[in-house]
Amino acid sequence: MGDKPKVLLVATLDTKEIEARFLRNCLEAGGVEVYHLDASVRRTVSADSAITPEQIAAAAGKTIAEVRALNHEGKCLAVMIEGAVKCAHELHGRIRLSGIIALGGSLGTTLGTAIMRTFPFGLPKLMISTMASGMVRPFVGTRDILMLHSVCDVAGLNTVTRRIFQNGAGAMAGMARAYVPSNAREQVKPLVAMSSLGTTEKCAVAVRNALEPMGFEVMVFHTQGTGGVAMDEVVREQDVSVVVNLSMIEVSDFLVDGLFSGGADRCKSALEKGIPTIFVPGNIDFMVAGPVDDAQRRWPGRRYHIHNPMLTAVRAEAAEFRRVAEHMAGLIKEAKGPVICFVPLLGFSNHDSPQGHLHDPSLPPVFAEHLKKLVPAGVPVIELPYHINDEPFAGKIFDQVIAFQKERAAHNQTAAT
Repeated sequence: MGDKPKVLLVATLDTKEIEARFLRNCLEAGGVEVYHLDASVRRTVSADSAITPEQIAAAAGKTIAEVRALNHEGKCLAVMIEGAVKCAHELHGRIRLSGIIALGGSLGTTLGTAIMRTFPFGLPKLMISTMASGMVRPFVGTRDILMLHSVCDVAGLNTVTRRIFQNGAGAMAGMARAYVPSNAREQVKPLVAMSSLGTTEKCAVAVRNALEPMGFEVMVFHTQGTGGVAMDEVVREQDVSVVVNLSMIEVSDFLVDGLFSGGADRCKSALEKGIPTIFVPGNIDFMVAGPVDDAQRRWPGRRYHIHNPMLTAVRAEAAEFRRVAEHMAGLIKEAKGPVICFVPLLGFSNHDSPQGHLHDPSLPPVFAEHLKKLVPAGVPVIELPYHINDEPFAGKIFDQVIAFQKERAAHNQTAAT
């Protein structure tokens, strides 16, 4: 029993007892040891759970009677999430979980994924949910959570839900058996975190292909609104050697409320940790809107490229470029480590090229000149006579990563002596 992988099952027995017991049986049949976290509010069904409603409420500083007296599902849920997160991590500290699985409707999904989002990348996380076919970003956030649509409501067992619960349990059991905690793997390669998008992929691939034979691990993040935020979380949690912000569209879209906004804190984690950072204004040449009629309504009279029926790229102009430069300069002023900016004067993305749909060669120098006026003294802004996807430009990024890594290694060696 003790050698089996240990999985946390999050399900409320007051409303999902039949389904939770069936899922537990499926998990145990898959060869895992199950620890049940029961955040029931309406009533305590069983004291057999590894983590009971009473324990969860106590971890949040209340009794279960006080939680019930709130008489408001949202307020009750907030208290139980607070306590459940604490209890789950306390259990993990004692037994080392190999996975988390949950099932539920909107409240159960909110509870289960709130717990999952506090656990590290790589730990298997699976949510069986009625909400999985809709907008899942509030539940998944930037974490590696698998969402499995229950199809039917989580309300009893039938031929559909039995199969889906069995599939979910099988998937979790397989992942749990294969899971190796990250702290059991010694990180020997220096880690480079790099943001990109399809429109700067040629550059990103060239940089990665140059660095990997040199012994680097390169993580590339897709900057569609959550990818760069996920990169910032990895930077915050792991020992990252160098950050390459090759795609800045999550910053530029934040400033204009575009669909790919990464929020106000995008890029801050590396600067606050003092990690050497390379900034490139990749993809700021366009803003992202929804369908083309939405783009035309928001930005009339611009040039548009219909990427697909749901996404339209809108040409950014000089005013937007200046706003991005001002925002970047504000970020850089708070940096605790070295920063350098490379500006490719022949274009910032595939769209911004002679073969692209939104090319305007007059605008990159506007950005460069404005940024140079604003950054702190000692922060280089290097203008280069290349397009962002030209091979020599990727070579400049590669050279700078190597230079930053040598400086970091020398600093670490000096600190150790």
